[in-house]
Amino acid sequence: MKTRTFASAAALALAASPAVAHLDPAQHGSMAAGFTHPIFGVDHVLAMVAVGLWAVMLGGRATLAVPAAFVGAMVVGFGLAMTGLALPMMEPLILASVVAFGLVIAAAVRLPVAAGAAFVGLFALFHGNAHGAELGAATPWGFLAGFVLGTALLHAAGILAGMAFARLSQDRIARGAGAVVAVAGVGLALAG
Repeated sequence: MKTRTFASAAALALAASPAVAHLDPAQHGSMAAGFTHPIFGVDHVLAMVAVGLWAVMLGGRATLAVPAAFVGAMVVGFGLAMTGLALPMMEPLILASVVAFGLVIAAAVRLPVAAGAAFVGLFALFHGNAHGAELGAATPWGFLAGFVLGTALLHAAGILAGMAFARLSQDRIARGAGAVVAVAGVGLALAG
């Protein structure tokens, strides 16, 4: 009962969080603007941390391969935006990624490394495309370096959390965290 109450409260708090404006590249630099772009977006934070957590649950090579696939596909999505190609339904699919990543954690879905990488990579295209669409006055290379670093650190946070849960033999906590992520994703979708 306490876990459900906590999960519900956390999801509502995340869904009700105020929007945080992105840094102005003219004032803070393109790399800083790119670095904070995923960190200031609740949807991006939830998705990135969830990818790291799920990668640990998959274990073995997936621990690094799944987050690396996300980053690689995100760079491709950014590149598509730089060519002027905006992917359809970008924002709904970013929110869908939060729900999907939360659900695979909550259900402890096990996939082969390649399938897990492809699963997160598909959604990463939309995350990267969104970063490119919101480039503004930033220079592409600095912004790209910044959001790749920010994303990698969020993945690392998820990996560290997953390792801590595994060390404590608390698969239930990891799965509960996945449920919180999924519910928060639904909350974000309904709030938007």
